[in-house]
This record gives sequence, C-alpha cells and structure tokens, in this order.
Amino acid sequence: MNSAPVIDLSKAPGERAAWDKPAWKVYLWAACELLFVSNPWQISSSLRVRVLRAFGAEIGEHVVFRPRTRVKFPWKLHIGDRSWIGEGVWFHNQDHIHVDRDVVISQETFLTTGSHAHRLDMALITRPIHIEAGAWITSRCVVLGGSRVGRSALISPLSVVNGIQVGSNEMWGGNPLSLIGTRFETKSAHERR
Repeated sequence: MNSAPVIDLSKAPGERAAWDKPAWKVYLWAACELLFVSNPWQISSSLRVRVLRAFGAEIGEHVVFRPRTRVKFPWKLHIGDRSWIGEGVWFHNQDHIHVDRDVVISQETFLTTGSHAHRLDMALITRPIHIEAGAWITSRCVVLGGSRVGRSALISPLSVVNGIQVGSNEMWGGNPLSLIGTRFETKSAHERR
C-alpha cells in the first residue's frame, strides 16, 4: 500500500489568486483575446498590439505579433521596441513578463510565471520572467518563472529554461538546460581596429 499523501484539491487556493483586476475586466479580455489575438486568421499585427495596449500591455514601437498568440493578463506584459513574437507563443503571465527590445520569441514557445506549492496546498506561486535585449528564444521552448535570459543570448529549440540566469551572448539548449557555447564571436580591442 502506498503511503504518499494526496492533496485535497477542493481545498486548494483558487485560480483567481493571480487576478489583480476585477472579474469583468478579466472576462472582457478573454473575449477580446479570442477575437483579436489568438485568432488564427492573418489579421493585422498592429491590430493585435492595439488590443493588447487597450488592456494595459506595455508594447513598444514596431513589434510584430503573429497569429494564435495567447496572453493571460495583458497588464502584466512588457515588450520593447522591434521585438518579434512568433505564431502560437503563449504568455501565461500570472506575474510580469519583461521582454526587452529586439527580442525574438519563436513559434509555439510557452512562457509561464506560475507554479504551485506542490508539497503543501497547491497554492499559486509566481515569479517574473526577464528576457534582455537581442535575445532569441527559438521554437517550442518553455521558459519558467524566475528565468532571466541575458542580452543577445540564444535558447535552442525544444529547451526548458527552468528559472535559471542565462548570461549575455550565451547559447543554451536541452532539458536539462546546458551551455552550448557563445552566440556571437567577440573580437579583441586590437582586432576591432
């Protein structure tokens, strides 16, 4: 007989623990997300950005937002100028996600800031995500809360960034994530002359 405990999920703190806006706004956003943001039709990227901004997302100039994207709470999303958000990217942002300028987040990548107190009561635990300028998160990656991806770093396809700090110009990949090398070759001061 197995003696491992089982958490009674009927007593777990609810999903609304991350709701920091009134219910009407959360539900109105869900309808607008369905119509304008996650919609698979090739409607205008600028229309998606306008709708996200109307709900409090901070999105810079010339950002490309492809179809089938999802955003849990737009008021917790911050994206810098000229960034590209690929088709099917999911920002499950129960905490803030900060994407700096000139960042690429490729197709089907999942960014989630939430987890649960899995040994206690399954209460929601959140930590923000930070992706610095020039970084590239390639296709079908998972980026978990507490992660920081450094300036011009690259995460290879199908990788899981599990709350670690990826350094500037580093290339990482896999699950578990490991250092592959550097993205750009750096020249010494003498070679730049």
